[in-house]
Amino acid sequence: MGIQLMEAARLEKVKKFVSIGTICAYPKYTPIPFKEKDLWSGYPEETNAPYGIAKKMLLVQSQAYRDQYNFNGIFLLPVNLYGPGDNFDSASSHVIPALIKKVQYALDNNEKQIVVWGDGSASREFLYVADAARAIVLAAKKYDKSDPVNIGANFEITIRKLIQIIVKLMDYKGKIVWDKTKPNGQPRRKLDVSKARREFGFIAKTKFKEGLFKTIDWYRKNKKSV
Repeated sequence: MGIQLMEAARLEKVKKFVSIGTICAYPKYTPIPFKEKDLWSGYPEETNAPYGIAKKMLLVQSQAYRDQYNFNGIFLLPVNLYGPGDNFDSASSHVIPALIKKVQYALDNNEKQIVVWGDGSASREFLYVADAARAIVLAAKKYDKSDPVNIGANFEITIRKLIQIIVKLMDYKGKIVWDKTKPNGQPRRKLDVSKARREFGFIAKTKFKEGLFKTIDWYRKNKKSV
């Protein structure tokens, strides 16, 4: 889909094209914090690799189009996003909405425990959706280079710590059971976000607990329709 969109934009002489990549494009064992220069230094984590590689090909296409057609395409690499309006589908949601939904279900049904995948040791970095939108707008206005740029919140949290924060914010007193037969995914994720700050002045503003509270509140008000 991205390939066709970029080609259509070129044919229609769009002045600037912003491609949104993914942190899943980085190699499985990228040194922390992830720097843009390490994007090609290894194969992505296996469960994310098809998605990550497909997104990374848009970077190659964007750079080739700049060289061949002088097409102004830029490429951003956002970290894991979350916030109101997230995908809460049990079969396809990411970690924050999945955990919020599990805890709310346990509260609604008076369940004494919840089951969480993995062992909790994996770490992630999360960016509130409104901050991500602001970063994209800033880049669209101010960035005109072919090199990829990380978009993140400049912090790292383990899944174990994440669920502890969520259950506290949601006032759930039950037990957390770790299903260690399920994968952890990529061991660690944390971006070096200095280029975004330097190139177009982006700094994430939303405090993590504040963003989580807004996401929880939105889900509670909309859970019957999502």
